[in-house]
Amino acid sequence: MKIQNKIYAALVVAATFASCAKEAEVSYNTTVVERQNISTSITATGTIEPVTQVEVGTQVSGIIDKIYVDYNSVVHKGQVIAELDKTNLLSELASTQSNLSNAQSELAFQKANFQRYKTLFEKGLVSANDYENAKLSYDKAVQTVKVQQQSVQKAQTNLGYATIMAPIDGVVLSKEVEEGQTVASAMTTPTLFIIAQDLTDMRVIADIDEADIGGVVEGQRVTFSVDAFPDDTFEGTVTQVRQQPTTSSNVVTYGVVISAPNEDLKLKPGLTANVTIYTLEKNGVVAVPSKALRFMPSEAILKKDQRIEDCQAVHKLWTLENNVFKAHAVEVGTTNGMLTEIVSGISEGTKVLTDFSISGGEEEEEEQAANPFMPRPKNRNNNNNNKAGGAPKK
Repeated sequence: MKIQNKIYAALVVAATFASCAKEAEVSYNTTVVERQNISTSITATGTIEPVTQVEVGTQVSGIIDKIYVDYNSVVHKGQVIAELDKTNLLSELASTQSNLSNAQSELAFQKANFQRYKTLFEKGLVSANDYENAKLSYDKAVQTVKVQQQSVQKAQTNLGYATIMAPIDGVVLSKEVEEGQTVASAMTTPTLFIIAQDLTDMRVIADIDEADIGGVVEGQRVTFSVDAFPDDTFEGTVTQVRQQPTTSSNVVTYGVVISAPNEDLKLKPGLTANVTIYTLEKNGVVAVPSKALRFMPSEAILKKDQRIEDCQAVHKLWTLENNVFKAHAVEVGTTNGMLTEIVSGISEGTKVLTDFSISGGEEEEEEQAANPFMPRPKNRNNNNNNKAGGAPKK
């Protein structure tokens, strides 16, 4: 009998606590199926440079005699921009011309001599050996003249190389020499100037990581900024995706060429560009937040008058009307992780559920107990003791 009374008392206490507990309230968040812009992008850094720039050098060695341009000078194709000292080159040309003159005189003599021996040989007055020697001497004189002519032509060409002319129309970006400086042309041609053809037509060479290069194709829209003009955003287009990889510190990147129109000449060669390449852009498509496709109502938190109408579908959206959770099978398109395109299955303007939250019940108190940053209610015993003016008992 005592055991039954104890059980009854425990049930009464449990029922009392249950009736005193706050009723939990479930609130649902919704979103509207509407037209939005879906885009994905990758970021990288690159260097701005002219589309066409030429390194001007010299093919002959010598001392820089005159320089006619400086940094930022505007030049035209064929314009003389520098000259080397021509003293040695003129001497070499004179020497080769003298050698050619001697060779031509020798050729004239050997030709006349050969003609005499030929006539005598035909009359049987000289031996065949003498005739052959005369012919050989004549042939050698002919070849000597040809060699000397090539030497004269080479000396004239080298003399022409001493006059440095601009190969294109453009602007001088770099001047690597000064008057009086000696340049030596050996295995490589020394660089004297760097000329950019058109500074209004620039490009960005961006280094794209190997994990992102698969999504980059020609024609994609690009925006970029430079530290020199932090408030300006420049636009361009991917014009080339290079196949040659570059490895640095075990990081593989690929060069991507981006057009950079520069009508106002703000962009300067060598600036670092912070590039954003839009690998996917769809504007004005019906879409919802991707989390709406992951929503699933829970039977554990349904009210007594609520029910669920589910369906068998890979992708579905949920609506709540007249206390009925209804699933709508939908076909999805592209996604950027945050937004997902809805191709069909639900009409535009429909409110769909995205998530829910529970408040006002034991769950909220448990959350406060588990979260050290949530405020806690004051101890009622301490409050009562403070109101009575007494200290809490030890």
